[in-house]
Amino acid sequence: MSRLQLALNVSNLDEAVEFYSKFFKTGPAKIRPGYANFAIDEPPLKLVLFENPESPGTINHLGVEVFSTDEVVGATKYLAAQGFTTEIEEQTTCCHAVQNKVWVDGPDASRWEVYTVFADAPTVEVAGDLSCCASASTSSASCC
Repeated sequence: MSRLQLALNVSNLDEAVEFYSKFFKTGPAKIRPGYANFAIDEPPLKLVLFENPESPGTINHLGVEVFSTDEVVGATKYLAAQGFTTEIEEQTTCCHAVQNKVWVDGPDASRWEVYTVFADAPTVEVAGDLSCCASASTSSASCC
């Protein structure tokens, strides 16, 4: 089982949380300063919001949330076999969670990750902010 992840940049986190809570008929699973995520059952979606007034209304990055390390390993092997350059991160703490993941670059500089979450993390441990996520459209992105 998996679900699509859509990470959006928003200008006002409170307004976005209110809108998406009503739109998807569910509240956020996690809210932190400048960050919120929703684990939506129907449609199966992980919606992640980053307060980023410089780029509101844009896609931050895309992904597929899976529910085991074996699925991340399987995705990594498959993507590499397809000729994609993969960036592997293990036990990384970012965006308020401990995760294993693999990144690939899609067309038009779209960033995709396949990831699993092990545990909640109360703080971001990359430069003390969400810059790792807010810059995910660059090839130096390493989290979220």
